[in-house]
Amino acid sequence: MKLTLNSQPKETIATEALAVVVFESANGAPADEPFRRLDAQTGGLLSELYASGETTGKALDTVLLHHPTGLAAKRLLLVGGGKVEKFDAAQLRKAAGTALRYLKGRGVHEFVFAPSGGFSPEAQVAAAAEGMLAADFEPDSYKTDKKDDKRIDQASVAVSDNNGPKLEAALRRAVIAGECQNFARGLVNEPANRLAPKDLAARAQQMAAEKGLEIEILDEQRMRALGMGALLGVAQGSAEPPALILLRYRPSSPPSSDVHLGLVGKAVTFDTGGISIKPAEGMEKMKYDMAGGAAMIAVMRALADLKPSVPVSAFIPSVENMPGSRAQRPGDVQTTMSGKTVEVINTDAEGRLILADAMTYARQQGCTHLVDAATLTGAIVVALGHYNVGAFTNDQTWLERLLASARECGEKMWPMPLDDDYKEQLKSIIADLPNVGTRWGGAITAAMFLKEFADPTPWVHLDIAGTAWLEEAKPYMAKGPSGIAVRTLIDLAMKM
Repeated sequence: MKLTLNSQPKETIATEALAVVVFESANGAPADEPFRRLDAQTGGLLSELYASGETTGKALDTVLLHHPTGLAAKRLLLVGGGKVEKFDAAQLRKAAGTALRYLKGRGVHEFVFAPSGGFSPEAQVAAAAEGMLAADFEPDSYKTDKKDDKRIDQASVAVSDNNGPKLEAALRRAVIAGECQNFARGLVNEPANRLAPKDLAARAQQMAAEKGLEIEILDEQRMRALGMGALLGVAQGSAEPPALILLRYRPSSPPSSDVHLGLVGKAVTFDTGGISIKPAEGMEKMKYDMAGGAAMIAVMRALADLKPSVPVSAFIPSVENMPGSRAQRPGDVQTTMSGKTVEVINTDAEGRLILADAMTYARQQGCTHLVDAATLTGAIVVALGHYNVGAFTNDQTWLERLLASARECGEKMWPMPLDDDYKEQLKSIIADLPNVGTRWGGAITAAMFLKEFADPTPWVHLDIAGTAWLEEAKPYMAKGPSGIAVRTLIDLAMKM
């Protein structure tokens, strides 16, 4: 899909469809200026729709009008924005995505979206573009009976004044972020028989070659020499060899500080749970257990184009967790790269084991700030449902910087506690620590385990288990992988 800007007056835009945002009103039609102007151009048609109750402006409601009076567009799509005082960039992304998916499903190939909101034109352009790109992704890559007529070839964002370079730059940044979010979703969507650790490494190598990034793939022999016993312990039950993917971005000019951002992403390409095997129901979804790693590869793809002023390195430990004859057993003790020993109580708590060695390696490579993303625990879904990422930290200032980026990018993240009290659950009589605590506060004890390998480096852990996969389709996004955290981490790196 091609995305452009359109600075023509809305009434003169000759397009298959013009999509506009309308808002709820307590007394009749909304009173905002864009609504009044469009209502006048259509001879009071919009006011009639409100008066009859055919449209209310409720969030993401849609009404399609054919051959609207006073407009050059063949169709007019009204997308509800909800209450105008609550309408922000996150809601604008959803409205733009809803417009695209609604029109796409009705055979429209080209349309113009007119954004709204009390924020800058640059922010409006970015949110609209990102929303439309996310909405355009479909998880049907292996279907043979695709309906090729259901596609959007071109979409434009209507702007009142094409403010030259600023709006074009906002659109370019948004396209890069949106396309990279979809790049991550494409990786997550791949079945495990098509994307083993070696295949993920090959995809990363191809991307790095295209974008001019440095890449290094650590194989089993190299990991063994480095002492990555926790990572290798998870991998040993599979016939597929593990890989630790290291991607490096270096700014062209020497950075003004010693800041070095390290991104660590869990990439278990399929998770059976190992000897502590998962129930059969829903196990097919465990191909998504590499969503954190996919997000970090996608972020690096974006940064290669956007060129932040600080060095960024991504560390993606990739394994299959299988119950083969060589698989680690409950009760086994593994020695991590840090030298700490771990008693493996539950082999299905494997993500924290591979992240522990990857974070140790990231610190060894000079990273001064760390963020990890992982589909780590079912407990975070119990705590936060499918709406918020759980965010944990050992440095409140660093977390606040990340949460500021998340708010700006419309990705919901919620800070979780990491008090020393929870460390009491991580005690082993045979090793330095077990890989699981008690039943209670499982997402917190998992993060507390990771903290042992992050300290004292400022670090944020994002548990994306509840948000990396959409269980049902939304009006603005298809069911399946979400690409969560990609946009936030791009924004964070660019602002460092």
